[in-house]
Amino acid sequence: MYIFKAAVVGAGFMGGEIAQVITYSGLPVVMKDIDQQMLDKGMATIQKIYQRRVDKGKMTPGQVKEKLDLVIPTLDYGEFADVDIVIEAVPENIELKKMVFAELDKICPPDTILATNTSALSIKEIGAATNRPHKVIGMHFFSPAHVMKLVEVIPSEDTNEDTLDTVVQFTQELRKMPVTVQECPGFLVNRLLMPYLNEATYALQEGAATASEIDEAMRDFGWPMGPFQLMDMLGVKVCYDVGVYLASRYGDRMTQAGLFEKLIEAGRYGEKAGAGFYGYGDQSDEPVKEMIKELQESGEVATDSEFSVDRLMMPLVNEAALCVTEEIANVNDIDMACIAGIGMKVGDTRMGPLEYADTLGLSLVIERLEALESRLGERFNPADILRQKAAAGHLGKKTGRGFMEWA
Repeated sequence: MYIFKAAVVGAGFMGGEIAQVITYSGLPVVMKDIDQQMLDKGMATIQKIYQRRVDKGKMTPGQVKEKLDLVIPTLDYGEFADVDIVIEAVPENIELKKMVFAELDKICPPDTILATNTSALSIKEIGAATNRPHKVIGMHFFSPAHVMKLVEVIPSEDTNEDTLDTVVQFTQELRKMPVTVQECPGFLVNRLLMPYLNEATYALQEGAATASEIDEAMRDFGWPMGPFQLMDMLGVKVCYDVGVYLASRYGDRMTQAGLFEKLIEAGRYGEKAGAGFYGYGDQSDEPVKEMIKELQESGEVATDSEFSVDRLMMPLVNEAALCVTEEIANVNDIDMACIAGIGMKVGDTRMGPLEYADTLGLSLVIERLEALESRLGERFNPADILRQKAAAGHLGKKTGRGFMEWA
């Protein structure tokens, strides 16, 4: 199946960016919202991205006009009669998404693919709101969508092969990098990233280090930005909502640090809100320090913990190992997704968590996880696959075989 015309539902930040990506590939796109102000913001987002290209000399104003003419902004479904794919980009609320998909199912042609840009919610549950679950799929773009190459393509068990193949091809035509991920809570990248971000927050609320110290340490390790910079950029509320969902599905190892809830109660939603873990503009991080003090004085958190890079990296590596066990994605795709989706590096080398584990040596990974588990709890319990590989002598680069084969 070929895609000749696309639609995006939701003209917020991600919706506008996804629509821009589609027009950049030369395809017409319908962009729908229920609010004219949001629709105007979506158009402004697209224009701003293209204007930056003009300013850099990469496009002419005439070329930009051609691209903008491909966008059909609308407040109703009248333009959806001949779309080949719809990408839903409304807020992360399962009931809202199910309502939108039920509407799309009624008004779109039977062959139209219905994709959701959800970052964590169940594709199968969303598809069940339609009479075409075989045509429903996840298509998770990463923010900012016009820059980030990775797109997680997530079929549910109801999605058919033609839908999957079409979306993979469509993603490539958008000049993006598709990684097919089997459905699970959080899919792949968010499932790996949240334990890392959560552990940083545990360390912060326990007084093991300050936010700036932790951010600096992780940048020195190789990350393009520290965990608190990243959460403020992504949105603390978004991280909180994803974290609550993952904790409800994975249990204790994903239980959120208490500081998240205090930040949300205080409206510190991140950089766009003017305050998150850090303060922006005329705001400061002093209220966060007070929250940490309250948590410590209440006895809710430990105050004798230590910070280390391992404390953040080992949960990420362990979760990647669990994803291998569950066949969520293959080893190379897991690493590629972390490199392309969250910019993971070790020093100056682009490297995913499984190559990092092989480079350290799996016996050392187990040793570090067990040391953390003895101090901080069961969330650091090593994945069985690590022990199995170690028992078989598959210890990584030094033995020629670990998660990968090494010459």
